[in-house]
Amino acid sequence: MGLRDRFNKFTGKTRFVVCRLFLHLAGSEATPVLGVLNQVAREAVAADGDLEVAGEGLVKVCNTLLDYDSYWRSAANEGDVIWDEGEAGDYFNELFTDSAGRYLSSGEVGEFADDNELLTLPPTGNLVVMVTIACEGEVPALEDDLASYDAMADALKALIDLHYNGSLRGIQLHFCPAQLGDELTDEQLLLNFSELIPL
Repeated sequence: MGLRDRFNKFTGKTRFVVCRLFLHLAGSEATPVLGVLNQVAREAVAADGDLEVAGEGLVKVCNTLLDYDSYWRSAANEGDVIWDEGEAGDYFNELFTDSAGRYLSSGEVGEFADDNELLTLPPTGNLVVMVTIACEGEVPALEDDLASYDAMADALKALIDLHYNGSLRGIQLHFCPAQLGDELTDEQLLLNFSELIPL
């Protein structure tokens, strides 16, 4: 803990962590992950931004990503510790805007199959999941370089814990491609997610 952190803790200020993690999966067998992401996005929209519902969705996404760890190919993360709630909110919004602007990425609901229609899952070559969170307190598992399998697994488990201990103040989920049938080519991946580091 740095001198500024110790001083702010001493003066009773609230410590906010705002961070975004990127996880790239590859392989047609990882296609069901996109189905889970779309389901969670639909539920979040239907709940009109309810943080509890978003948190349950985050848990579902993290558990699914942990189940599909053999398809992880690259990762990245960024974030900051902020001692002012307004500044933390501004940074959270900045990361949200950047995620939403990525090629074929969305936290919005796209077109979905009719309930009577047979849902088929066309293979997805590349999938990038972007999770942005704001929380109170210290989260060592998120405040580190996550470009390794073990570090990313620990970070996903930490996100689950944050939901259950009530520390989350903001959650945003984006993914690319945003819907079944869209494709993120290797070239588009390099162009739009240049921060990714091979795992």
